Amino acid sequence: MRQIKAKEIEDTVAQLCLEANRNLPKDVLATIKESIDKERGRPKRILQKIIENCSLAEREKLPLCQDTGLPIVFVDIGKNLIIKGDLEKAINRGIKEGYQKGYFRNSIVDPFLRKNPQSIPAVIHLNISASDKMKITLMPKGFGSENASATHMFEPTATIEEIGDWVVKIVKEKGADACPPLFIGIGIGGSLDKAVLLSKQALLRPVDKVNSRLDLAKLEQEFLRRINKLGIGPLGLGGKTTALRVRILVHPTHIAGLPVALNISCWALRRASKRI
Repeated sequence: MRQIKAKEIEDTVAQLCLEANRNLPKDVLATIKESIDKERGRPKRILQKIIENCSLAEREKLPLCQDTGLPIVFVDIGKNLIIKGDLEKAINRGIKEGYQKGYFRNSIVDPFLRKNPQSIPAVIHLNISASDKMKITLMPKGFGSENASATHMFEPTATIEEIGDWVVKIVKEKGADACPPLFIGIGIGGSLDKAVLLSKQALLRPVDKVNSRLDLAKLEQEFLRRINKLGIGPLGLGGKTTALRVRILVHPTHIAGLPVALNISCWALRRASKRI
């Protein structure tokens, strides 16, 4: 079986912290650029300034946003891989090193005492795959958008229209505070916690990749159309581009329920991955 040292994981995570916080993924950047032609006046200028901000951050090695987020780490571990050392400690050491090296803001505190801001611990999600490799994906999640997220336990008889009404309602109420244009992940099914995880995982799909399920691809477009009719626009100052993409993941659920989670990202959908 293949072996990997914890130090290699630590170094990889540290580099991902720098990459994710400084460089917007190319697919995300291209999508924002495409939206510029749809706007006029102030909304158009705002989108142009966002692109300028991204160029400046990459060139000067500065964070895309002052809120360098709560690090969310998705780890896909091959079952034929042996880790020499403590995986969780290696990830957190890597995050601490990366945030110190990048001079990124420390934002993590005790939930009640609200003291001693730091960059760790991360939120870590593990998945076992049939390989001898490991893939690590880092998503720094800013809380302007995270605070706009929501869950709802629907009755099993709920229709797609009712779910859509709820999604649009949440975006209408909270979207302007989440620094639009938005990327919206929706998780449907499973248990409450599974739906929330799905909503975050939905944001990992490349924004230029169409949903493999035709029915969900159509639903994503319909929800996106309805959200953009709200007219919230870039930075909440009006316009046609309230959201850039809607992404949906589903999982089988219990006959007595229908959990739905909505996870919102601002325009800075930050993520970086590496396979080791």
